[in-house]
Amino acid sequence: MKDKHRTTRIGSHELSPRSLMMGYGYDPRLSEGSLKPPIFLTSTFVFDSAADGKRFFEGITGLRPGGAEGLVYGRFNGPDQEILEDRLALWEGAEEAAVFSTGMSAITTALMAHVRAGDAIVHSGPLYAATEKLIDAVFGRYDVTYENFAASAPLDEVRALLERTREDRRIGAIYLESPANPTNELVDIEGIARIRDDLYGDDPERPLIMVDNTFLGPVYQQPTRNGADLSIYSLTKYIGGHSDLVAGGVVGSNDALLPIMTLRNTIGTITDPHTSWMLLRSLETVALRMEKAESNARKVCEFLRGHPKVERVGYLGFLDPDSEQGRIYARHCSGAGSTFSLILKGGEAESFRFLDALQLVKLAVSLGGTESLASHPAAMTHLSVPAERKRWLGIGDNLVRISIGIEDSDDLIADFEQALQAV
Repeated sequence: MKDKHRTTRIGSHELSPRSLMMGYGYDPRLSEGSLKPPIFLTSTFVFDSAADGKRFFEGITGLRPGGAEGLVYGRFNGPDQEILEDRLALWEGAEEAAVFSTGMSAITTALMAHVRAGDAIVHSGPLYAATEKLIDAVFGRYDVTYENFAASAPLDEVRALLERTREDRRIGAIYLESPANPTNELVDIEGIARIRDDLYGDDPERPLIMVDNTFLGPVYQQPTRNGADLSIYSLTKYIGGHSDLVAGGVVGSNDALLPIMTLRNTIGTITDPHTSWMLLRSLETVALRMEKAESNARKVCEFLRGHPKVERVGYLGFLDPDSEQGRIYARHCSGAGSTFSLILKGGEAESFRFLDALQLVKLAVSLGGTESLASHPAAMTHLSVPAERKRWLGIGDNLVRISIGIEDSDDLIADFEQALQAV
């Protein structure tokens, strides 16, 4: 009999992820009728028989294909984590998902699972500063090199870079961040996937395409539908959405995720039951929160781009539809999101005066919460990036990153208006 708790249809009608977030993958009868999944605070699970224990461990260790067949131990799996993974995969129509203790542990585990010593990583730029440091300083210790291209680089430049790199080393992964943090530039995921497929064909050594989808996912972009093998999230941001947890996620095919989950079982980067339970709560409202935040951001950006103290607003909703970035947006994205870059007239002094004058909007790093946040990437999240590289990436002293929340839009505009008076 089909498990109705994993059913995605009513008759021939396909249910939306918005509806499936309310109950998919959870059977109340197994938890005393509780409408919502309990928090399963246990480190280990009881087997019905020794044979079950052996079979479950065969799945966990990879001796039996298909992964875990049952609950074993908190470092491997748990009810809250498995329900969360089931629901997270639904947004991109993916086969599998894995959840992690932080966004960086998701990125690290994914790259470690697919990149070997002596490989090269080809990535877009800019990336989140910790990701750049991971690739350069950490993987670099194991003779892993990297080559990178600007997020908006023409595809012929990307092809040439991949061809040159491939001649010298095995490419372990193509790692993209789109929109880029903090410039909001888009990467042509479909175009790069075509290049990869043209260069490698069915070669089993072809590199996976991994995309950090934190800024727009899961509501406004699904990279695995645009040619990516893996979509990576800081679940701390929009999916968590309340600035009260840290977690990460990876979504994709079974084949791409199997080595990642096997490595996660070994090094223990899985998220904990309580955080998983909180994320289940958050997934129920992620579409509502992101839609309200995007609506607010559009109004705020309309105000900001006409202000005499603003040089430019890096907002996806303002892209020229006839530009290359506009065409990528039309193919990849269904909305502009609510995180954008504000480029002020001036430099660090003007940016700091603006940030210090904000009242409703909080001066803090991170993004995607219910509250609006503003920060200065060049002096905060990307402080460790060398000055010359920051200039190449377009991360100037006059760039402020803003994440709009779900407050009243008129109140937000009033706050930005008075803060700009201090510039």
